Amino acid sequence: MTMRPELFAAVVAEVPFVDVVTTMYDATLPLTITEWDEWGNPEAEPLAGYMLSYSPYDQTTAHDYPAVYITAGLNDVRVSYHEPAKWIAKLRAVRTNDAPLIMRCEMGAGHAGPSGRYAAWLDEARTLTFLVAVV
Repeated sequence: MTMRPELFAAVVAEVPFVDVVTTMYDATLPLTITEWDEWGNPEAEPLAGYMLSYSPYDQTTAHDYPAVYITAGLNDVRVSYHEPAKWIAKLRAVRTNDAPLIMRCEMGAGHAGPSGRYAAWLDEARTLTFLVAVV
């Protein structure tokens, strides 16, 4: 979406890992060091430059962006809620159009969203309603 936003009418980003470089620099986070094998250690080149080239937060610049629905979970230990919050704030600050930008933070959930069958259905209904409304 940040590389070619014109290709999308709408984007649903569920608990997105969008601030790759900043997160991977923080070795005090519980999963960072164990994920260097997958994402790379940003303290070493050429990995630092490569990570910066695809990190959605770092690649968010002035563009017309599609409608975006972002979710987060307050208790998510994999993707902290501040990452999607920081990203949507940047999207709102730099975008050059007025497509809807919505973020929902589930206050009692972790990475997988709300627990329980009915809560999960309601969560999916919100996502589908967003898509129907904007596409």
